[in-house]
This record gives sequence, C-alpha cells and structure tokens, in this order.
Amino acid sequence: MAGIKGFFTSIATMQGLVAVVIAVVLCTVILFFGKKFGKPMSTKTVVAIGIGAALYAALSTLSIPIGPNTSFRIAILLLPIFGAFFGPTAGFLVGFIGHALNDAFLWGNVWWSWVFMSAMLGFFGGFVRMDRRFDPLNGLCNRFNLLSMYIWSAVGMAAGSFMAYFGDVYLYGEPTEKLFIQITLANISNLVVIFVIGIPAIGLIAKSRAKSSGLKKEE
Repeated sequence: MAGIKGFFTSIATMQGLVAVVIAVVLCTVILFFGKKFGKPMSTKTVVAIGIGAALYAALSTLSIPIGPNTSFRIAILLLPIFGAFFGPTAGFLVGFIGHALNDAFLWGNVWWSWVFMSAMLGFFGGFVRMDRRFDPLNGLCNRFNLLSMYIWSAVGMAAGSFMAYFGDVYLYGEPTEKLFIQITLANISNLVVIFVIGIPAIGLIAKSRAKSSGLKKEE
C-alpha cells in the first residue's frame, strides 16, 4: 500500500504533473500518427504494455550500485525489446510506468526526471517499427534492422540523458557535477546491457521465429 500511495503522491507534485503532461502529449502524438499510417493501438499491445511495465518494475529491483544513486540494471534490456516488438508508444509506457512503479515501491516516491531516461530508451527503441519489413515476432529482421536498432537506441540514450539532466537541474535543483557523473555511469551501463545483450537478443528471437515458421510451412 505504501508503494501505491507513494506513486499517486508523486504524481500530485509539480514534477509529477509536468512528467505526466509530457508523457500524455508524446503518446497522443505517436498514437495519432500510428492511426494515420494504419497502425492503431491494439488490444495485444495494451496487454503487452501492462506485462512489460510489471516485468520492468520487478526486474529493476535486481541492481548493482555503480555510483551515486546509479546502478547497473539488467531490466534495461526489456525496453528495446518491447519497443521493437510493439512500437514506440509501448516502449515508452513500459519504461515510464515500470520505472515509476519501481521507484514508488522501493523508495516511496518517484524521481520523474530519471523515469524519462527509461521511457526514452523504450520510445526510440520502437522507431525501428517504421520499417514495414521488420517484424521479429514473425521472423523478419535483417542486418539493416539491427543497425537501425543500435542507432535509435543511441538516440534514446541521448534524449533520455537530456531530459534527466534538465529535469534534475530545473525541477529538482540538483548539482550539475553530480549529474554528469550519474548520467555518464548510467549510459555506460545502459550501453552494455542494450548493445551487448538486448539488441542481439531481438535478432536471436527473430531468427528462432523464422526457423519455426519455416518448419510449419514445410509440414
């Protein structure tokens, strides 16, 4: 109960209201363009967001401290995976909701500027879905798609770092020297998890699905 109370109490703060407004605007824009190009939000995607956010919140409890209020978290690999499978809105919400829930249940409040670090990784990780030939759940993933995922993940790290920095400085009044260390360590950690484990995992999943599909066709 304390975690749920902390979650809603954090939303009622100035930082929480700003974060929610930004999240709603971003998701609305993406959903609008999704419908325009024939890719509306499906029931399957909504279910995936709920499962992904819960998994991300739970796995984020498994962390190794690497600096001031900064830790190595294997849960980060879920963000590009859910983004690649279900699109940028799903990736964003898995990171946004999952990170916020983890903060609320572990610490009793949510540090909203860093919630966007996770949200941006999932958000930009989903931009690979713009290629209609990319569908890892049906075994469609080529080298160009993998390269795109690396590029979009790097953009997501940059965008997340920007939002975490300005959020901490202008909404929380944090010292810039401390933020530089935190953001640098967080990006190194995220780089290792996403580039070395997360993206290759998407390629392997697509490859295994392609083999399964091939076996079915032969039968």
